[in-house]
Amino acid sequence: MNSNFPKTIYAIQHLAFEDLGSLEDLFYQLGFRVRYFEAGIDDLKQAFEYEGLTIILGGPIGVYETDDYPFLIDEIRYLKQRLEKNLPTIGICLGAQLIAHALGAKVYAGHVKEIGWSGLDIRYVNNNILAPLADTAVLHWHGDTFDLPENATLLASSKIYSNQAFQVGQNILALQFHVEVAEDSLEKWLIGHTCELRKANISISHLREDNNKYAEGLTDKAEIIFKEYLKNIGLV
Repeated sequence: MNSNFPKTIYAIQHLAFEDLGSLEDLFYQLGFRVRYFEAGIDDLKQAFEYEGLTIILGGPIGVYETDDYPFLIDEIRYLKQRLEKNLPTIGICLGAQLIAHALGAKVYAGHVKEIGWSGLDIRYVNNNILAPLADTAVLHWHGDTFDLPENATLLASSKIYSNQAFQVGQNILALQFHVEVAEDSLEKWLIGHTCELRKANISISHLREDNNKYAEGLTDKAEIIFKEYLKNIGLV
């Protein structure tokens, strides 16, 4: 294990029920502690200056909504500084959009909401960390998308949006989709996002059925991916 990296993982939440999900159990099994920070409530400077792994989680707001959510200004500034130092950072959904924005790429509203379980086109690049997700359905839940940052390696696409995941070196990983969702906790999402789901004419019962069908398999693949990531950065 790399002694330079502490054995606590920091996670920044933008919505109470969008947590680390199945990844939290994995981290505990591997001997890590987990500490959450609430965006908009907590001072995020400590989380972004942390030399260990910081994971930026999802949420329903856009990175460009700084007038309505001014805490994003500091969050983006701290994130830029973190990425310049190449500290280990993972972004999921909104977290991926924040990383893309901090690296100078454009983040903007997509032409359609992508919500539901479906597969990915895993790109043919050397040692693609997302290779285990070939032929595996993941949970998509976003309306915004982003351009690929300079010096980033595209890892995955979907039928709707070409930029679904990218990596910068070994330390920085951005995932537009959700690999962390746990089978037994999706109901929180269905309740919390009911207004968005009904406005987008998304079938809640169909989402629930697909969760029962695909979530367990996704959890198994997520474990492989995150163990590999932790290994690559010297944390396990």
